[in-house]
Amino acid sequence: MHIRPAAVALALSGALTASLVACSSDDVVSKFAAAVSERDATGAGALTSDPEGASEALQANFDGMGDATPKVTAGKDGEEQTLTWSWNLPRHSKPISYTAPVVAGGGKLTWKPTVVHPDATPGSRLLYSDEKAYDTPVVDRKNAPLMTWQTVTVVSLDPARADSADALAAKLAVADRSVTAASLRAAVKDKPAPTAVISLRAADAKKVGPLAGIAGVSTREEGRLLTASPALRSPVDGALDERWRSDVDAAAGANITIVDAANKPVRLVDTIGGERPQPVRTTLDAGLQRAANAAVAGEKRPTMLVAIRPSTGGLLAVAQNKAADGQGPVALTGLYAPGSTFKTITTAAALQAGVTTPDAELPCPGKATFGDRSIPNENEFALGTVPLHTAFAKSCNTTMAGLGTKLGDTAFTDTARAFGLGVDFEIPGVTTVTGNVPAARTPAERVEESIGQGRVTASPFGLAVVEASLAAGRTAQPSLFDGERAKADAPALPIDPGVADALRSAMRETVTSGTATALQDIDGLGGKTGTAEFGNNEHAHGWFAGIVGDLAFATFVESGDSSGPAVTVSGAFLRGAGGDLP
Repeated sequence: MHIRPAAVALALSGALTASLVACSSDDVVSKFAAAVSERDATGAGALTSDPEGASEALQANFDGMGDATPKVTAGKDGEEQTLTWSWNLPRHSKPISYTAPVVAGGGKLTWKPTVVHPDATPGSRLLYSDEKAYDTPVVDRKNAPLMTWQTVTVVSLDPARADSADALAAKLAVADRSVTAASLRAAVKDKPAPTAVISLRAADAKKVGPLAGIAGVSTREEGRLLTASPALRSPVDGALDERWRSDVDAAAGANITIVDAANKPVRLVDTIGGERPQPVRTTLDAGLQRAANAAVAGEKRPTMLVAIRPSTGGLLAVAQNKAADGQGPVALTGLYAPGSTFKTITTAAALQAGVTTPDAELPCPGKATFGDRSIPNENEFALGTVPLHTAFAKSCNTTMAGLGTKLGDTAFTDTARAFGLGVDFEIPGVTTVTGNVPAARTPAERVEESIGQGRVTASPFGLAVVEASLAAGRTAQPSLFDGERAKADAPALPIDPGVADALRSAMRETVTSGTATALQDIDGLGGKTGTAEFGNNEHAHGWFAGIVGDLAFATFVESGDSSGPAVTVSGAFLRGAGGDLP
């Protein structure tokens, strides 16, 4: 059979054209897959027969999948071209994968919703959602709930209807008296849209009642992790929330669903099973936290209280009142001169160095001069010559300053670190600062440090650690979560049992016949009062730190002017704790 050259040329041309079209078809599918893998909705859409519609649909799917990342590959199922989608989900090692058929020709991929998933329909999209055990509680050392997942009502006010602030404030007053019409107007001032002004717990929302009748006011309900009751608020709540989220996220399952334009489920694509997380177990004590909160709330001045269980190092309660909240978590990080509470360290250093004994008779004049430093007692009271334990119980500055002159420049620094003061603890979930006890540079500084002044500082947390260390007989290792003790920049050191016994006895005397007799009804309590001058010495902070049973604590009242307010707050805490004392 004779074939003309022209026919041969035509046949070859047709074959070549078919080959080029096939290559072009494969190429556009691969390019589309690469663009989608980069979440480039615009770039991928431009490769389709409907650039605008495809781009919008792809972006809707990307948005619905949140942080999930796609890896898409081009392939074939026989003669049919396909895209294999593999979605890598946050916190899950197993991807969710499926294959969708595609059609391409003329250098374009034919756009259909089924390109994204074979069961997709016009207007639908993929939606990723975590399946989390939100009802997982945060519990205290006795398994009582501290924080739980609750429904709150979020109230918003439209700035254009700020004139409704008076009516709204009147309704909200039953739940929060601090909300005023002025504060509501300030909250929405210069805002472009309705703004959330308050969130109400379920009980408060019920008290407030419906708000739909107030112009410009809208409400919505949402879930939040909250303290089991307002009485359990604490500066460590943020740490508890963070740990809860971490645990719940790690145990979460996941779903990918096809939803329609109204976000109603159309089809479950796939699911990854989650686990049931254990409750977040803390060292806190709900009863003690309530008692601590009630005690500090009785003071108008910034007031803080930290309690630790010496036998475990676990934080039992961390409280500060609203006057202190504006300064941050100062119960854990605020640094102040410790005043006479530091005499615990001074006495321990002197006993350990052998320069005195618990029963040594020492002078306690109303005022004494050491080098160029004149040290008075409060109101210049004088005791004459008394045993060391009595000078401690009565808080005699002149006796302690005299002991300070007999010690080395690093004696207070070294002793304080054995008690945990000046140690940097890394406590999982929470930031803390104990304080600073620098080595004395001059004899005058050593005298000032002996009575907790000069460059010595401590936080309420730091002094609670001191008391816990004394009670435990070695440097405390504080913690917030059960079984997770702190890492420290110094090794835990033992405290000489003889020194510890002498201090505990002197602290008991402080309560029975010393400067804290207002607390003598509390059986077994020992403690130390403290007044620390600051500024131009016109004002003073007040302290009380103590031990009773398996409880060590420190109370601080800013600008208390004496230890009296701190003693009062401590008494309210201990009496309010009642049977919750460990």
